[in-house]
Amino acid sequence: MNRKKIFISLILLCAVIFLASFHSKEENKYRQYYLSGLDNLISEQKNVLNNLKEGNFYSDVGQQTIKKNIESARLKLKSIDFWLRYLHPAPYRKINGQLPVEWEVDEKYERPQRRLGAGLSLVQQRIATGIFAGAGAYSTHELVNLMTVSIDSMEVYKADSVINILNKPDHFFFANRLFLLNLTSIYTTGFECPDADRIIPELLSMMKDVKKIYEVFDESFPKNKIRKDYLTLYDKAIQFVISQPTINEKFDHFIFIRDFINPLFTINREMILENKAVSHNLFDLYYNNNAKSIFSKPFFEAQSTKGVYWTINDEKILDEIKQTGKLLFYDPIISGNLKRSCASCHKPTEYFTDTTIKTSLKFDGINSLSRNTPSLVNVVYNHLLMLDGRHNTLLIQGKDVTTHKEEMSSNNYEIVTRVLSCNEYSKAFTKFAALTSQKKISIEHILSAVIFYYSGFSYNESPFDEAINNKKTLATEETKGFNIFMSKARCGTCHYAPEFNGVKPPFIDNEFEVLGTPADKETTLLSSDNGRYGVFPERADEMLFAFRTPTIRNSEHTKPYFHNGVFNTLKEVIDFYDAGGGRGHGLNVATQTLPPDSLRLTDDEKKEIISFINSTTEKIKFENPPANLPLSSDAELNKRIVGGEY
Repeated sequence: MNRKKIFISLILLCAVIFLASFHSKEENKYRQYYLSGLDNLISEQKNVLNNLKEGNFYSDVGQQTIKKNIESARLKLKSIDFWLRYLHPAPYRKINGQLPVEWEVDEKYERPQRRLGAGLSLVQQRIATGIFAGAGAYSTHELVNLMTVSIDSMEVYKADSVINILNKPDHFFFANRLFLLNLTSIYTTGFECPDADRIIPELLSMMKDVKKIYEVFDESFPKNKIRKDYLTLYDKAIQFVISQPTINEKFDHFIFIRDFINPLFTINREMILENKAVSHNLFDLYYNNNAKSIFSKPFFEAQSTKGVYWTINDEKILDEIKQTGKLLFYDPIISGNLKRSCASCHKPTEYFTDTTIKTSLKFDGINSLSRNTPSLVNVVYNHLLMLDGRHNTLLIQGKDVTTHKEEMSSNNYEIVTRVLSCNEYSKAFTKFAALTSQKKISIEHILSAVIFYYSGFSYNESPFDEAINNKKTLATEETKGFNIFMSKARCGTCHYAPEFNGVKPPFIDNEFEVLGTPADKETTLLSSDNGRYGVFPERADEMLFAFRTPTIRNSEHTKPYFHNGVFNTLKEVIDFYDAGGGRGHGLNVATQTLPPDSLRLTDDEKKEIISFINSTTEKIKFENPPANLPLSSDAELNKRIVGGEY
């Protein structure tokens, strides 16, 4: 009997070893497919590098040769983009960086990191603009350096720490999620393809190559196979791209996302849950895994809306915090002179901005601030706050505004003392603080309540969201406007879906643009506001006149526009972009990131873009202000008015 058991055990052990060996072999096939893709790309990169070293860019033949080299290298890159962007997005910027510099938030409480770009897109951009024909031309040495850095950066993707991730199936579903997000926001807009004629051909080539990745994955991980309904829909998505014109301006971005990419995203989310996939990639922390659609709210959050109350999940307590925050939002008790409240500048019925004035009054009530009041709606979808990105949390921003001499001109001690002099506030915060790690009531408790109140208005759908989620239909001019927005007008290369702000997948950074914003509507003088340069004065070549890209959502109701409120209508804004920004109008803006060439938009196209923008207006139910404010034991404080005096 014992011999029989031993015999059976040996057979089972051999079977396990055999299956493990077989499975390992299949996994090696998956890894090998990845590694061979890397080798193929490196080979093409070296071809580009060798041609750059020859420096023959003045002849038509030389330029055509390098163009073909780059096109070939880009196709090899696209064949494995699925992995590269997910496994290590930082070095990807050096392989195919779209911008010379990007600023990335690695840790919430650390200063943003400056990331230099290099690689194929930057080389292609420089060659495409004819920079070798005259003064100011980039040297061959610089282009060679861009490609050398690109090739050297490929070594990161061969590291064991990266390759070992491919041994388990979990990573695949998260990489696939990022791939689908990029199909929505960047692969079809021209953001990372300098040649507009190549956008759709590259898209098709990449989608076909990703299908091969799907096939190899299924062979390697038979227990985690991709669902048939996903593969069937993906094939239909490829057929749709084949059926579309190869000209990006004629590609139907709306149908592509609504009928194919967004439903694929939904199925992929279900596969993440079904496979109990666990991500070990820190960048996945920003996603909301409960979101069933790319256009669900919140799909991702860059800010903590609870502040010090982050451990509280009791809905009743949270509602009490929110109601207390609402009182404080309208209460001038947090200002130095008891005459200004948050609602003074961020008017709730005007989408938490002020549409009546270019820039709000300073604390003195006479002079004006230099910048327009930004809407607080959807502010939670930004890593960096204020128009120059000087703050990275809402709590830090709140402390700055309440103590700033030109805004609220108070101080933390004064605010806490005054607030606690009101019995209603004192009772509430005593209760709330007891539920946090900070038992002593502080400015953090007070401001966290305010933040929790106004951030609650960031979770509403717009007609566009309903339409892209297939819940309703949009008017023809609205869908046309979206397609123009994503192609000819190039708006989607800065205002990324789904939030249409400056945060693109994997949602780890905020982008800043230099538009050459004028000081006057006639565009005769450049605005003197230095923008982000005021935060990073050591980088004038990158930060001068740069401002954070805001969302277009609710723009219908958030005039005036730009940091100085220089334009009063969306038509004026689009006309400014169409003419090529400040440089297009003849202003001297050496650092402008907006192309100075005219977009050549027709009047009808401009109207259609505005129709689309208006379709992103969210269905927000604004509340009435409180009837009264809590009474204080200090009679002088009881003279304050709901909403403040100015």
